Amino acid sequence: MDGDQMIAHHAGGIPLHNSPLHNTAGPTRSTQSSGRKIAALIALVAGFSAAFVLAPGMLTSRPGDGYAGEGELVETVRAAFVEYWSSGVQAFSPSLESAVDYWLRYHVAKAVIAVILLTVLLALGRMVKASFVNAGPLTVVKKLAFVSAGGLVTLLALFSSVLVMANVQGVVAPFSSLISMLPVAQTDGALSETVGQVRQQLAQSTATGNQQSPALELMISDFARYHLAMAVIALIAAAISLAVTVVVWARFARTARSERRTRFMSGSIGLLTALFTLGLIVVGVANMGTAADPAPALAAFFDGGL
Repeated sequence: MDGDQMIAHHAGGIPLHNSPLHNTAGPTRSTQSSGRKIAALIALVAGFSAAFVLAPGMLTSRPGDGYAGEGELVETVRAAFVEYWSSGVQAFSPSLESAVDYWLRYHVAKAVIAVILLTVLLALGRMVKASFVNAGPLTVVKKLAFVSAGGLVTLLALFSSVLVMANVQGVVAPFSSLISMLPVAQTDGALSETVGQVRQQLAQSTATGNQQSPALELMISDFARYHLAMAVIALIAAAISLAVTVVVWARFARTARSERRTRFMSGSIGLLTALFTLGLIVVGVANMGTAADPAPALAAFFDGGL
């Protein structure tokens, strides 16, 4: 028998071309495939990050509507708000209704893109974690690169979840989100006079319980909805984050001490999600308090404190 047959015979009859010693290309192909997937996901993250900033305005604005840029939008909202307050009725003026509708569409687009971005970041995080855990011996520099990449992706995922929350809040209460763009600290004529009247009515209503104008009633109720939305969103997100934290720490506890990389990744993610959960609970409780008594917070905004 020839050399390959002799080796196969002494290896228990396993053909040489099927033996692990002969299959040296597998890990290399797997590593290259993993690298290509990570590169593709990074490109998607970059693309959707740019889309989050640029696409909503392009998708939702129309020529001549005054919403093409932030400066134009602020000027349009300024004029529309002054007109609305002067009308003395609760129903939006046509210009303000148009601006609120635009702002609703804008936040829907942002929320959708943020959800996609978060999904891609979660997939990228899993790929980076798997590559780190399954990599062979690593130098100090490569370990630092893996840890830095994993930490950055995790923080970006948490930040993206915040973007999702904020834009869902804007969808639920677009009017309050829109008036937050008013330059209330500026002293220009019409807006300054209007803001002064709003401040006076808010001070009278909170101090003595006087009857409020229809426009102010709507502003207060919408401001309450705005903060109630964030309270509900934050507490739901906190419940999800808490469940993830429990799962990750349970995995950490089950992992053998010899699997140091897996334990390190699980412990790091568990710590970050635990802190994130606490932050979400604080945000939820704070917004719940504001929703219960929105007038002082609205007064603080028009005083330039928010």
